Amino acid sequence: MKHRKPGEFRECPLPSTVRDSVLDHAAAAGTNADGYLIRSQRSLHWGHSTMQYQWWLARKKAGITRKLNPYSLRHYFASNCLSKGVPITDVAEWLGHTNINMTFKVYRHLMPASVGRAARLLNEGL
Repeated sequence: MKHRKPGEFRECPLPSTVRDSVLDHAAAAGTNADGYLIRSQRSLHWGHSTMQYQWWLARKKAGITRKLNPYSLRHYFASNCLSKGVPITDVAEWLGHTNINMTFKVYRHLMPASVGRAARLLNEGL
């Protein structure tokens, strides 16, 4: 992973179809000595241009004409988690943010209104 020391990792939830696809690929292709699963013939891992090309091919195959990039999936994931009430601390960890303030600044507007929920809890308790 980008900006990580050897051996560092983070867990992130995946839909079962994605998890199964990754595990199938790992079983079929294996990893290199450095642990990379997705690599090219010339490099230990995909470079930016390879990723862009593979993304372009996948969009074309799927018939997607909107201008989306891989980072769009990251925002889609975070936005959906937060709008459904997943704790921001978990989302920040999954996104790899070392400081929760980054997650808060970008995604605060998507979090359910905590002031209203707190007021309801106080009313229920009285």
